[in-house]
Order: sequence, then structure tokens, then C-alpha cells
Amino acid sequence: MEQTLILIKPDAVQRSLTGKIIARFENRGLQMVAAKQLLVDQKLAEEHYAEHVGKPFFAGLVEYITSSPIIAMVLAGNNAVKVARQTIGATDPKEASPGTIRGDYGIDLGRNLVHGSDSTESSQREINIFFSSEQINEWTMANEKWIVE
Repeated sequence: MEQTLILIKPDAVQRSLTGKIIARFENRGLQMVAAKQLLVDQKLAEEHYAEHVGKPFFAGLVEYITSSPIIAMVLAGNNAVKVARQTIGATDPKEASPGTIRGDYGIDLGRNLVHGSDSTESSQREINIFFSSEQINEWTMANEKWIVE
């Protein structure tokens, strides 16, 4: 099964949309294999957004993701990256289709509710930034009886 990283960003947590967002992924057949709430520090934010260093919006990304708690999740399923990205919708909520998370709940580009890995390569790199393999294995073992394959 493919895995992907999802971050429920500060605006979604502040607006109490966490449950609705998680339900969207579960309704698409993706299974949560790890999750945690955390306050992202500067170092973690810079590591996560490393590909954007030097771009004019980099500082804003870091400032925003460190502004309040987020939910980090690893989701698994067939074509998890593609399914998650379809569920999330276009980066700019004004361009996201109705029925997607950003299309239904998004306000603007700088506050677009969720991050989802954009490829299987990115997902592995990003998962390793937010979770150790032990955390994923412990979560899976603790919830083993609930996971249906």
C-alpha cells in the first residue's frame, strides 16, 4: 500500500475543520496509519519547505506553519498520493473544484487548509521528517484490529 503525508494546517485546526477533513480522506478509502498534533518549530518548518528556500514566499510558509498547532498524518491506500491530492483540490482555493477540501472550505492561497505530498518520492521524504518508523509501527500495531486491507 502506498503512503502519503497530510498536514492539516493552522487555519483548518483553528476553524475546527479537522474532523471533516479526516472524514474526507477516510471516505475515499484512505486509512490513517499515524497521526499527531504538534506545534511545528522553525527548524522542522524549514526542513519541510526546503525545496522553496530562496523563493519569495518561503518566509511566509514558515511563519504560517509555525503559527499554531497542526495535525500531521500518514495515510495509506491504493494510489494514496493521487487520491489524497484529488481530495484536497487545487492549491488556490479559488480554483479548487467544489467537492474538494479546498474548494469547499478554503479561503485564500495563503490559508489553504491542507498539505499533501505531491509524489511518492516526496511522501517518503516528508513522512520521515514528521514521523519515525517506530511511531508508524507503534500506531499500526495499536490499531491493528481496526485496519482492514
